[in-house]
Amino acid sequence: MIPKVGKKAPDFTGLTDANTPITLSELRGHNVVLFFYPKDDTPG
Repeated sequence: MIPKVGKKAPDFTGLTDANTPITLSELRGHNVVLFFYPKDDTPG
């Protein structure tokens, strides 16, 4: 599913660079930039 521009991102859990889990909803109230890229080690 690809979200539409201007729509809220669905809540999800991912890993930080320290390999600890973080959920998007934990960051509520903070500015967050999400960057998705097709494959690791490719130009963004």
